[in-house]
Order: sequence, then C-alpha cells, then structure tokens
Amino acid sequence: MNLATTVRSVPNFPVEGILFYDITTLLKNPAALKESIDQLSRFYQDKAIDVVVGIESRGFIFGMPLAYQLGTGFVPIRKPGKLPAETISASYDLEYGSNTLELHVDAIEKGQRVVVVDDLLATGGTASATCSLIEKLGGDVVGLAFVIELNFLNGRDKLKGYDIFSLLQYDD
Repeated sequence: MNLATTVRSVPNFPVEGILFYDITTLLKNPAALKESIDQLSRFYQDKAIDVVVGIESRGFIFGMPLAYQLGTGFVPIRKPGKLPAETISASYDLEYGSNTLELHVDAIEKGQRVVVVDDLLATGGTASATCSLIEKLGGDVVGLAFVIELNFLNGRDKLKGYDIFSLLQYDD
C-alpha cells in the first residue's frame, strides 16, 4: 500500500507559507491505519523494546497500538500542566514557534529500552527534547519512529546518534 496517497496536503496551515501534511485522511482509512501500525511493529519487533513513549498528541495515536503490538507499556509526553504527578520538563523550538514538554519522573526506569513515536519529524526540536527527558531519567532511546519526515527541515541534524525510522519522507 502506498501510504503517501492517503495523506492530504494543506497549504498555508497553520500559518502562511507552511504546507501541512494532514494524517487525518490516513487515520480514517482502515487499511492505511493498519499498514502504518504493522510497518512500525515489524521494524521494532526484534529490538527488545521495554516501553513506547508517545509525544502529545498525535504520537499517542500511533504509540498506543505500537506498544500493544510489542507487548510493552506506553508513556505519554505531555504539554505543561497535563500530568498530575511530579514531572520534569524540557523546552524546544518548533518550525514556527516554541513549546515545552513534561514527563512524569517515575515514567521511565533506569536502563529501560525506549522507542519514541510521533506523527512528524520536522526540525527535530520536539524529538530532541523528548530524548533528553528520557535520558535524564536513565532510559536508553533505542529509536525514534515517525509517520512523516520532512527532509528539507533537516530534523535528523538535531538527532545525530539516534536510530530514526519514518514511514514517509518528503523532500519539499
């Protein structure tokens, strides 16, 4: 299945000059959704993953079924003020702004092998901040999984040394 045909391109969203790759059209397509999760599961099935971390909010969509398929736990990375217990936080820059992420201090145990899941790799700031939080708690980031990677924004540059897997890549 060609997953790229199930992704809608929306010009000038969320701001003028940005071409937004909308995965809601992939999500509503049962075959495309299944294929996405199957591809992620196949890639990580033999990598001895202990926990899947999903980045708010679209990382939850793909992270939960991946955790289920791999037989692991799932940990959410959230925006500030959304997690009820003690947290650590990291700030980062986006393609068109900045943000902060939080993680419960007891979410990752020392030595756990972690895969991070999100819908999009753009500039790499979100994923880099997530990795720093996981590593601060003693986790080992085994891989980063994305549905879409925007190669032209060079997100991999901020993620050198990490194993990156993306289902779709766009060059412009």
